[in-house]
Amino acid sequence: MAETYPWQAALWQQLAGRTQHAHAYLLHGAKGIGKRALAERLMALLLCQRPEGLNACGQCKSCLLLAAGSHPDNYVLEPEEADKAIKVDQVRDLVSFVVQTAQLGGRKVVLIEPAESMNINAANALLKSLEEPSGNTVLLLVSHQPSRLLPTIKSRCVQQACPLPGTAQSLEWLATALPDCDEAERAELLTLAAGSPLAAVTLQAQGVREQRALVVDGVKKLLKQQQSASQLAEAWNAIPLLLLFDWFCDWSNLILRYQLTQDEEGLGLGDMRKVVQYLAQKSAQDKVLSIQDWILVQRQKVLAKANLNRVLLLEALLVSWATLPGQR
Repeated sequence: MAETYPWQAALWQQLAGRTQHAHAYLLHGAKGIGKRALAERLMALLLCQRPEGLNACGQCKSCLLLAAGSHPDNYVLEPEEADKAIKVDQVRDLVSFVVQTAQLGGRKVVLIEPAESMNINAANALLKSLEEPSGNTVLLLVSHQPSRLLPTIKSRCVQQACPLPGTAQSLEWLATALPDCDEAERAELLTLAAGSPLAAVTLQAQGVREQRALVVDGVKKLLKQQQSASQLAEAWNAIPLLLLFDWFCDWSNLILRYQLTQDEEGLGLGDMRKVVQYLAQKSAQDKVLSIQDWILVQRQKVLAKANLNRVLLLEALLVSWATLPGQR
């Protein structure tokens, strides 16, 4: 049976305890906090023929078919390839499913994740099913970036924000999930994952701490003119572009924060504190703001899966970063 996470207990009580269910829910929140697990548990409950309180029984025909991945009244819509769009043809297939009668005589349940990956035509094709789903159909949309969804999609769903757990609760959960890491490593991973514990586990599996060490070392060499922007752009070939833009965005924020507050406690993770402080002292604020604006625009393009020339983009970022000091 689908499990949820400790920080979702109150939300689960609220969702599962409804006497009448909406025809569409939008579960939204940061990536890596367990929204998919929550949606799958709700899906199991909505399809179950003999629910036990707020949980699916796990034993009825419906539960067994769902566990086997062959439930005829369940439909999961995802991009055909990771990080690609959900296309209009996929949504048309889904719409055909929605208009059919439930084969087991209960509800039909649809899970769409991530909902923001539907392109504009796909999103428009879904609208009619969201407005008036046929029969007893519930659509569960999971979104990491609800701002990218059409307002018409959002307005047709019951919107449910999913909570980011507190630091103490996340670290307690990570102690079990990552027993081979020490406390400091888990805290660092959680910071790199912007507080999302499941994202911290994913980052650890991807070797994020080694990737970060490589990038930090590269930035230091760039500022000392020991390595060029083009050399680093090539050397960072295996590091996800979004991760790089997240870090540079974070560092530009920390530089601005220090320029305004002179607060040495607010310099971020230890690996870049001295560099952030140095750049804050040596750089003109308007130059930092201008670089930050540029980073945010490029980051949005990366998020929108734009077709970007990775090496040229990184070179442009690093050239502007290298010219920061001495511009006061």
